[in-house]
Amino acid sequence: LARTLLGQAEKAGARVTVLAVGSWLDEHPGMARRILDGGHDLGNHTQHHTDINAMTEAEAHAEIEACAIRLRRLTGSVGTWFRPSRTQHAAPAVLRAARRAGYPHALSYDVDSLDFTSPGGAAIVRNVTGSVRPGSVVSLHFGYPDTAAALPLLLADLGRRGLRAVTTTELLT
Repeated sequence: LARTLLGQAEKAGARVTVLAVGSWLDEHPGMARRILDGGHDLGNHTQHHTDINAMTEAEAHAEIEACAIRLRRLTGSVGTWFRPSRTQHAAPAVLRAARRAGYPHALSYDVDSLDFTSPGGAAIVRNVTGSVRPGSVVSLHFGYPDTAAALPLLLADLGRRGLRAVTTTELLT
């Protein structure tokens, strides 16, 4: 599904930020280069996608660092962006751990597609288009067929509204 979603985005002229889980990178090591070669951003979303805010600072650092090691091995860089797992916002201890691992900022989002609940493609489109505005950061996930069903419709709707999907780098720098 990851290749499908990236292909759909690229066909629509969209670039995205993929915040990869380290264990997913272990299973799909070629995807790191595929993401970057497609003009997308690649960042760190922890090693195991567990509740990082429930961890000690040392545990959080280990989770972030483990993914960073994989990113560095696969791409030559830890990437620029980190997003905490299982939470919208990082706790202060997680922010400190992320900084120690080389990530000066922790990303969040303001629009949750709820695609991970498998609500159907139409519901994902409604969830996003009902809340999105210029500058929004939308949370979508690889691994869900509903996301693949929704993405072309979602990108087309955004285009009709004069909006487009861009990487975090393009949005924030």
